[in-house]
Amino acid sequence: MEIIIALLALLATFYQLYLQRVHNEKSLRPLGQIDFRDKERTLRVRISNNGIGPLIIEKIIYTKDGKKFAVISDCLTLNPRTYAHLRTSESSRSVISPSSNLVIFETTFDTDEPEDLIDEVRTQLASLSLMVIGRDIYNNKITIKRDFSWFEARKN
Repeated sequence: MEIIIALLALLATFYQLYLQRVHNEKSLRPLGQIDFRDKERTLRVRISNNGIGPLIIEKIIYTKDGKKFAVISDCLTLNPRTYAHLRTSESSRSVISPSSNLVIFETTFDTDEPEDLIDEVRTQLASLSLMVIGRDIYNNKITIKRDFSWFEARKN
């Protein structure tokens, strides 16, 4: 009888460990989101992590006219020195901590620059879409997708 009770206690312990792991896996999940900003002459695209666990980014893919690119500067005709952008490679990985973000494109226009220039950048951004492939700390795959057509509606 003592052996049966000991085995049942051992099984209950293993089941409790399993439940704890499942709970941790669900509660430490990152919640990735692609955010845009078009305010006060600043245009920005960033990847935010609104979850509790870290978001490990393995690949960023930009799409324009059906073609895929690894770097946003390959998709735009703008001078890369006029905007801040994320440079990634196949071997580099980024980690976004909880309640943090990763800016992948940002530019601020001076007050003397014409609104037409801002609209041109909006038009170029609106033709893009972004797919972020990543994972959480438990190796669960996470894919975030968003097209940039939001910028088209912001044009004057």
